[in-house]
Amino acid sequence: MPEKKPDNILVRGVNWIGDAVMTMPAIRALRKAYPESKISLLVKPSVADLFEKDPHIDSLILYTEKFKGILGKLKLAYSLRRMDFSKAILLQNAFDAAFITFLAGIPERIGYKRDGRGKLLTKPVPFHRDDRRLHHINYYLNLLTSAGVPAAYSQPYLYLSLEERLASRNTLAGSSKPVLGINPGASFGSAKRWATERFADVASRFMGDTGGSVVLFGGDNELKIASEIEKLVGSRKSGHLLNLAGRTSLRELASLIAECDVVVTNDSGPMHIAYAVGTPVVAIFGSTDPDLTGPPAGNINIALKFSLSCGPCFERTCRNNDLRCMDAITADDVYQGVKNIMPERRAVFFDRDGTICREADYLNNWADFEIFPETGSLPALKDGGFLLIGVTNQSGIYRGLVEEPFVKEVNRVFMDRYGFDDFYYCPHGPDEHCACRKPEPGMLLSARSEHRINLKKSYVVGDKDVDMLLARAVGAKSVLVKTGKQQGSPYADFVADDLKEAVKFILSDEQNSH
Repeated sequence: MPEKKPDNILVRGVNWIGDAVMTMPAIRALRKAYPESKISLLVKPSVADLFEKDPHIDSLILYTEKFKGILGKLKLAYSLRRMDFSKAILLQNAFDAAFITFLAGIPERIGYKRDGRGKLLTKPVPFHRDDRRLHHINYYLNLLTSAGVPAAYSQPYLYLSLEERLASRNTLAGSSKPVLGINPGASFGSAKRWATERFADVASRFMGDTGGSVVLFGGDNELKIASEIEKLVGSRKSGHLLNLAGRTSLRELASLIAECDVVVTNDSGPMHIAYAVGTPVVAIFGSTDPDLTGPPAGNINIALKFSLSCGPCFERTCRNNDLRCMDAITADDVYQGVKNIMPERRAVFFDRDGTICREADYLNNWADFEIFPETGSLPALKDGGFLLIGVTNQSGIYRGLVEEPFVKEVNRVFMDRYGFDDFYYCPHGPDEHCACRKPEPGMLLSARSEHRINLKKSYVVGDKDVDMLLARAVGAKSVLVKTGKQQGSPYADFVADDLKEAVKFILSDEQNSH
């Protein structure tokens, strides 16, 4: 029998930045369920850039102004019909999404049965009252699972290139001092905006206490708010305020947020971008509900919400005309939140195979496990105030060559014998394009959240270019040890013969940096 042709899948994305971020786990799950299929995302230009480098999407189709009105919808439907899609996944709730895919003649159309569009869907997913209480990340995942598509929970992740990260680091002048991002706007309405003078108070305290920088973010509609904060803060010798409101593209905004140590924000698109790039967030909620649209649970992020009998009201403007829910959240509350999650500790991150133990090409038994003698020098780093953390790609688990419990047992040896504070591993294969496989910084971002690590004051030690690129992605210093297959790297800050020399360099470099 002939093999079944892979599906050609159209995903109708959502229209708001925050909602778009919350669909990312569903899109990742869809790719995992259909690895051989082509997946195209139909979205408005205002959110398309979020997915520009997303490896789970094959193509972007822009829903531009030329498709407005009934004639525009007919034109779009005709264009989609010519692309020969076999399946449509409607993450957007609107009637419009079902109507266009129906007109396009896409054979299978999956979406929630709501907004009067049930008869236009071939697989309408029931929409229950309880679905309104799902966090939006789970809301989109639930659509897939209810339609028979496996969709395990994962957290949103926004893919940035190294070039974007370095450009933003340069914009912020590569400061070694802390950087606080502030997003004082919210396009939904004034009921989601905390008081301007309180943002200014937090900014002033941060600069005064840390000598660090504050960066103001916002769109064209927030220019006035950002300018007011800038005037209220004034000129301070102990810190620097950079007003970038209205001066960044969406991807520039994301990469700049990724360079911040903490972001203080209203419930807004930039709030969602912040946790999707791994930056700790203090999020301020007024008319909306963090249980539905707040930062994902389990992270270091803080969502501040004052419960009142009138809320959450989900109104754009306060019906009581006093914004009492926002007014109840003080500058002290927010600044304490910033201090509670500010990354302050230093760490040295170590690759495993080829760095602290001999490379064995998918280490899967104790007979091939050989720790380098120089690993005994690592406790000196702990005496110098560093955390020791392992970060290792273990695609052998994905390939079926290594048992995951064995990986954990090996990692535990370094924690028990050499004082490692934690050990992270990526069990995925290269074709899964996960956030945790080096050189993507997912493991380091998790370590930052769980251990409050200042990545810009940390080091990465490894035996391959991928480890050096990992360091560059987060602004850490990189040390290549020549105990693996590589004897040098253009991305290394220092090349050491072995771990003992690497330790000596790190301690010396740390002392000189003071």
